[in-house]
Amino acid sequence: MVGDPAWTLVTVLASGRDSYHAPLVAFSHHTGVTLAEVGYLLILFAGVWLIAAQIPVFKMPRARTIVAGIALALAGVLLIVATHWGHFG
Repeated sequence: MVGDPAWTLVTVLASGRDSYHAPLVAFSHHTGVTLAEVGYLLILFAGVWLIAAQIPVFKMPRARTIVAGIALALAGVLLIVATHWGHFG
């Protein structure tokens, strides 16, 4: 992964009082924006899926609710990663 602009590996070789904690992996701004966009699309998908779960004509409302919950959880993780390590926001 050397030369990939989306990933930046930071290695700190310091000891004693002068050492500090640097992130081991940081994303570029563009990668953070892309992760956030995918997270927002997952939120949109989950909302539509929850609406479809409430319509009696469609089958499997419980499974649709579970899938929507998983999509919301994944969206939350992606947005946390994009905000914290991807310099988004």
